[in-house]
Amino acid sequence: MNGSAASIAQYLASFAFVVLLLVGLLWALKRLQGSKAFARRHQRLRVVESLSLGPRHKVALVRCDGHELLVGISASQVTQLGAWRAAAHDAGEPTEFGL
Repeated sequence: MNGSAASIAQYLASFAFVVLLLVGLLWALKRLQGSKAFARRHQRLRVVESLSLGPRHKVALVRCDGHELLVGISASQVTQLGAWRAAAHDAGEPTEFGL
């Protein structure tokens, strides 16, 4: 009986070690995902901000090569709502905008 209790204790200790190891790895992956460790050095295209308008509709501000595009996204299409240079947008003056 004593050998059986020892093997159960060893099994439980091994199981707890594996669970703690998995929790630690998941925590580390979550921290790395938020950091720029996996980011590309020169990223030409990125979503600056997005806003959900409904279950299948979204508006997104996309930056590419110094230009910003405001796009409407639905389940079946993407529509450009506006475009301007990033520097003009920072000054608050869009160079072209059409809805």
